[in-house]
Amino acid sequence: MSKPDESRRAFLVGAVAGAAAGAGAVATAALVSEAPPAAAETGVDPLAFGARQGAFLNAADSETVAALAERIMPGAPGMPGAKEAGVLNYIDLALAGAYTDLQEFYRHGLAALETHCRKTYSESFAKLTPAQQDETIRTLEEGKAESFTWPAPRVFFDTLRTHTMEGMFADPVYGGNKDFSGWNLVGFPGVQLIFTPAELESRQAFTRSPVAGLQSKAKTRST
Repeated sequence: MSKPDESRRAFLVGAVAGAAAGAGAVATAALVSEAPPAAAETGVDPLAFGARQGAFLNAADSETVAALAERIMPGAPGMPGAKEAGVLNYIDLALAGAYTDLQEFYRHGLAALETHCRKTYSESFAKLTPAQQDETIRTLEEGKAESFTWPAPRVFFDTLRTHTMEGMFADPVYGGNKDFSGWNLVGFPGVQLIFTPAELESRQAFTRSPVAGLQSKAKTRST
């Protein structure tokens, strides 16, 4: 992983971990509370066979979203990133459920991004080198991608970054945070029925799996 990747990752992980350390689990809990409702409320089962691809995004858009999310939250040896956490699956399901009002937002934003990348590099975003992808992201952040009208380039990127963080740290029942990878990354214990006296006194990292999401994890493994 390159130095820029390490810096980006350290900043994002530190922001979540620091907030959790200062206010219990407030940071992660806030992400969970803002995530899409469970399958029963959306009509989309994140555990159903076939739900993990194409609930809303087509193949080309899925590739772009996955590449963007991975540049926002890159993985490293022993440390999961957006790909390992299933952020694409989370965003895809959210757009087919609670975030249906953002479908046109994503369609227009991804089309504008494709136009920008084709014009600038003659390739789609997912096919660019990491350096070109980072330069493209910088252009979005600075609002300089002229192919964008609506949504504005900065607004599009900020929204996708927010959804990437939700996919990393929300309860796995929403389709992301696969195998609690995001929670494990920041040392968040999740929901526990009880903490033993030894666990409360220990200064070691908490390793017991959270209660929340265990049912979805078990079902996923059985498919």
